[in-house]
Amino acid sequence: MKAIAICFKPYLKPVEAMIYCNLEHTALAERLGACGIFKSPGGYYARSDLDLMMSGGQNRSPLGRRNDTKPKSARSRGKM
Repeated sequence: MKAIAICFKPYLKPVEAMIYCNLEHTALAERLGACGIFKSPGGYYARSDLDLMMSGGQNRSPLGRRNDTKPKSARSRGKM
């Protein structure tokens, strides 16, 4: 019954997001991080962002991706 109710909620708790995406905790965290989707300040995920992640679309989260401006080679050498 809970899975049916999740389909109609605009924002999902982390546990509900795992059920909605059919992913375990670690797999969900990796996919969300790769897509640049973060929790809202209230601790919820937007269902529209989860739909976009599952369809393979681009990031739409208002928080955006992490601000990591260093080139990968400089990070690995410890410079900059």
